[in-house]
Amino acid sequence: MAKKKEKKAGKRMKKRDLVNVVMTFFQDKQGEVIGLKYLFSELRLTTHPLKMLCMDILYDLVADDHISEVDKFKYKYNTNGTELIGTFQRKSNGKNSFIPEDGGDPIFIAERNSAHAMNNDKVRIACFAKRKNHEKEGEVIEIIERANDVFVGTLEVAKNFAFLITENRTLANDIFIPKERLKGGKTGDKAIVKIVEWPEKAKNPIGHVVDILGVAGDNTTEMHAILAEFGLPYVYPVTVEKAADRIPDDISPEEIARREDMRGITTFTIDPKDAKDFDDALSIRKLDNGLWEIGVHIADVSHYVSEGSIIDKEAEKRATSVYLVDRTIPMLPERLCNFLCSLRPHEDKLAYSAIFNMNDKAEVVDSRIVHTVIHSDRRFTYEEAQQIIETGEGDYKEEVLKMDALAKILRQKRFASGAINFDRYEVKFEIDEKGKPVSVYFKESKDANKLVEEFMLLANRTVAEFVGKVPKNKKPKVFPYRIHDLPDPEKLDNLAQFIARFGYKLRTTGTKTDISKSINHLLDDVHGKKEENLIETVSIRAMQKARYSTHNIGHYGLAFDYYTHFTSPIRRYPDLMVHRLLTKYIDGGRTVSEAKYEDLCEHSSTMEQIAANAERASIKYKQVEFMSERLGQTFDGVISGVTEWGLYVELNENKCEGMIPVRDLDDDYYEFDEKNYCLRGRRKNKIYSLGDAVTIKVARANIEKKQLDFALVE
Repeated sequence: MAKKKEKKAGKRMKKRDLVNVVMTFFQDKQGEVIGLKYLFSELRLTTHPLKMLCMDILYDLVADDHISEVDKFKYKYNTNGTELIGTFQRKSNGKNSFIPEDGGDPIFIAERNSAHAMNNDKVRIACFAKRKNHEKEGEVIEIIERANDVFVGTLEVAKNFAFLITENRTLANDIFIPKERLKGGKTGDKAIVKIVEWPEKAKNPIGHVVDILGVAGDNTTEMHAILAEFGLPYVYPVTVEKAADRIPDDISPEEIARREDMRGITTFTIDPKDAKDFDDALSIRKLDNGLWEIGVHIADVSHYVSEGSIIDKEAEKRATSVYLVDRTIPMLPERLCNFLCSLRPHEDKLAYSAIFNMNDKAEVVDSRIVHTVIHSDRRFTYEEAQQIIETGEGDYKEEVLKMDALAKILRQKRFASGAINFDRYEVKFEIDEKGKPVSVYFKESKDANKLVEEFMLLANRTVAEFVGKVPKNKKPKVFPYRIHDLPDPEKLDNLAQFIARFGYKLRTTGTKTDISKSINHLLDDVHGKKEENLIETVSIRAMQKARYSTHNIGHYGLAFDYYTHFTSPIRRYPDLMVHRLLTKYIDGGRTVSEAKYEDLCEHSSTMEQIAANAERASIKYKQVEFMSERLGQTFDGVISGVTEWGLYVELNENKCEGMIPVRDLDDDYYEFDEKNYCLRGRRKNKIYSLGDAVTIKVARANIEKKQLDFALVE
């Protein structure tokens, strides 16, 4: 064997022979990381010229993708075959890419090699032999699974055919529609079109109209188009509504007998002024032992919606209600969410309640979770409850003030434990009867909102602890938790570097409480400063997203070890799952399938994200519509985002955001500095940074594309 090796690595070896020796060596040691010294020693490369020749070969093999350099002078054989499976990502500029499903770098797919794959399709590709100094390339050889074949756009109708002009940035080509597949659509109509085929030689995909939404520019049409764009339903199935209509609205004496009757206790709801679905009510009374009994009463949706029913299946699919600027797209049929389940005043209602006995220090002495029947005495808007807190006068003032005092102590304790205080305002539009935005206002969270929030948090946490907190040697039963992971360390470091430019500091190491207290300290410091909104936004980006899972890791942002969603079953499917499992476990039932509930948690998290994106798109649409009547006007703002294609600017007066395209910054050639969030002029070295104050003029407003363009006013 040794002799053979001697021969292999002779003193004078041709490059071609050494390439074969090196390749064979790596193939024999697949999966291992090979260091340079080890390679020299194993191949008996003792002379300097041989070592240099080997280094050249390694450089070529890395360039040709046969091996990869995993660390300095450490190499590993690439087992990637010539065929890979993964996700296709379409770009309207033709620079498509492929993301391998088992990780690895993106691979470029030219349009001519895309086989008309659509964005996010699952595909199989063949990799091309890698060319020196070129990025890796491939060709789609099979579309395994279509991600999306439905698009929203505006029709352009000719005599014998039509095109759907899409606003989708991932589809460069308009969709061809034969005349007989138009469903009566006319030029200027917004439509939903399904792609049925994309012939190999054809430039455009062929589709048929699924639905005509109405005339482009009409408010309802545009809101429905936003929903359809995100794959969200914009109408409620009639069969499901009919099933809801058949549910009786009377509560039988037998049902009342099975429950704890709390109808005689002072109970009220506090909600936004335009709310119709009252998920939660609060009750309070003083007990003989001097403690306060606080009831958090949640609409008992699970009583009316049985698992597996037609209503349940529709709710599971939707997973959440969607709140657009001017409308709610409910998870449940209107009869359930606004009437039967809604905890309306002066009506007996079925509830699922977390009841707490508390002392004046807001310490919970004991608690219970029970099915109840309640009767709300008063429906407060947040503004009315706030008035009582501020003036000490109004209906049920003693009860409201006591609950406010207890909530403030709970809140204080929460922040002392390391909860993070993101107190953001929401941008809202005053809208006329045609859906046109007439003014912008900001909705802030005041004491009345915080009162409700603290008791909801307490109920959610108590329910999660009831199921999840078990003795050390016992395994907790399967349950959907609301989890929130620690911030990404790299994003936290970036945040610390970014805020240092404004003179602020942030701890990025230490216990999680140290870090969260440092974040709170930062948020306190920026309060009321011009950079407040910007730093809050960048801080939120450094956080992970909260989601649902059966694997509990706690909730970092709230500083709770156990947390779930129990308090909004009218508008969130996870809460309905929690109600059902809680009842099952209280009754001594066995644990459920983890796989099934983890899938439901994942689906709910995905739908929550999609709903949030649709909500943002509807706000953006209204902002562009609002600003389209202010073309040519000047406003002060701050740079809220920096990208290679331009600067995003948020206006101080109304928080509308638009973009100054980099092509309009024509006084210099600007380069994007990703690390420092800025654009830097090459010749004059002028810098535009995140957070800079600027004055702009409204240049263009494209309502179709939801795009606002600004121009700098020097």
